[in-house]
Amino acid sequence: MQLKDVISVLENIAPPELAEDFDIGRIGLNLDLQNDIKKIAVALDPTEYVLNRAAMIEADLLITHHTLIFHAVHSINKELADSLKIALDNGISLYSMHTNFDKAKGGINDALANRLGLSDVQETPIGRIGSIAPCSVETFVNHVSKSLGTHIQFTGSKDEIKKVMVFGGSGFRSEYIDTARSYGADAYVSSEIKHDIIRSYSDMLLVDATHYATENPGMQDLCPVLADRLGIDVEFIDHDPLIKTL
Repeated sequence: MQLKDVISVLENIAPPELAEDFDIGRIGLNLDLQNDIKKIAVALDPTEYVLNRAAMIEADLLITHHTLIFHAVHSINKELADSLKIALDNGISLYSMHTNFDKAKGGINDALANRLGLSDVQETPIGRIGSIAPCSVETFVNHVSKSLGTHIQFTGSKDEIKKVMVFGGSGFRSEYIDTARSYGADAYVSSEIKHDIIRSYSDMLLVDATHYATENPGMQDLCPVLADRLGIDVEFIDHDPLIKTL
């Protein structure tokens, strides 16, 4: 399959115009080798491990959520050079779908809501909100940890959790949690919680389920969709940073 035909499908799944302004110029085809595509690899991040694994399985295209190059490059350090060398030596084009895939139907936030078993899910300006069978804080946080296969941090107290808002990735910002509050959410699930947020939103249960675990399900769920639409082999590469806790 020609690369341009794969890109057309990807842009149908996550239209570039959905992306936040800061993503302009960063999403899409980041490394275009104009190659034919027989196998695709999918991962959250284009780490050296992921690139080497993509080379090992002879992937022609690596699709990631986060781009290999986020800031403008005026000089190339060894880490970036090594990563680019793997891609170039093995004929792997690179494509990223970031905030456009966060917002897209069936994307990062829908996948997260689905993993947590939310029902009656609604789109909000920046995430998804849905309902869950009424439960205690303890029951809910254990459910989040088990469903996403990750350690978590949580703060705040509620008598009962019934309505939950999710935001994959780094979502502990006041304007986002204010949206959750305006929708009547009892709990907000995202990652990278900050001290000022903890102090300002003690009336809600705030669950930090890590950046990787809140976004990874969306990339995993993308694989069967691509395989079905393209009719070619698609393999997910899991590379959790495995941050240790004591």
